[in-house]
Amino acid sequence: MKRRPSAFAAILVLVFSFVASKAGSTEAAWARLATGGYTILLTHALAPGVGDPPFFELDDCTTQRNLSDRGRQQARRRGVRFAARAVSISRIYSSQWCRTLETAQNAFRDVEAEPLEALDLVEDDPDLLAKRNEEVIEIIRQFRGPGNQVMVTHPENVEALTGILPRQGEAVIVAPARNSGSEGPALEVAARLLLD
Repeated sequence: MKRRPSAFAAILVLVFSFVASKAGSTEAAWARLATGGYTILLTHALAPGVGDPPFFELDDCTTQRNLSDRGRQQARRRGVRFAARAVSISRIYSSQWCRTLETAQNAFRDVEAEPLEALDLVEDDPDLLAKRNEEVIEIIRQFRGPGNQVMVTHPENVEALTGILPRQGEAVIVAPARNSGSEGPALEVAARLLLD
């Protein structure tokens, strides 16, 4: 008499298939970055709280929500992940917020981050956000390497550019869309990579 596989065995097969699939996609993402020419969209590391205090100033970090010690450690670990894979980073842009600049400085110590207003957080102004997104997309279109470029910004900005709200510590790797037209997407998501 034949025994049917148990439901538990079937679940195990599904779980192992999922894990193997994720590992394969992670390796493929690292392999893409090894070739260079991509833009890596990163959000800032852990900065406890929501939003910024009223009347904050961009040039005064004491008035903003900033990285915690754990956030600085997270940022350093992200940089270590790229270094361990020998992923070349030739240019880094960051929003002007202190938590994004500090994430970039802690993660990529060999390349100075260039503050870019177009990566700043925009709330309640869709026209301004669209204008800034056009500037970011143009920078991505112009980039050819060598290596890759990193843009450290805010989750809302990554979602506005790609349609993906990244998880904490998730890199969204993009390139100009091959067939972008007036109605098609301007960017193509090449891969997603969980770093934390």
